[in-house]
Amino acid sequence: MPRYVIERDIPKFGLSEQSAFREGAQTSNNALTEMRAEKKNIQWEHTYDADNKTFCIYLADNEGLIHEHAQRSGFPMNKITEIRRIIDPVAGEGE
Repeated sequence: MPRYVIERDIPKFGLSEQSAFREGAQTSNNALTEMRAEKKNIQWEHTYDADNKTFCIYLADNEGLIHEHAQRSGFPMNKITEIRRIIDPVAGEGE
C-alpha cells in the first residue's frame, strides 16, 4: 500500500496543550474508523510536529483517500507527497 507524507500548516501547533493533541488524534481516528467501515483502506502511522507545521505519515490505497480524510476530519492539507522508498542505515550495508 502506498505511503504518503501530508504537510499541514497549523500556526503554533507545537505550542498546543496535550489535550489539543489528544482531541486532534481522536478526530482523525473517528474519520479513519468511518472510512474503514466503508471498506476504504487508509491508516495513520504517525505525525511529526515542527512548530507551525505537521508532517503526517499515512498509508492509503490512493491519494484521493488522503483528501477525503482531510475533508472529513477538518484538518488543513497543504501538500501530499507519495513516498517512493525508505532509505535507512541498512541501505549502506554490503551484500
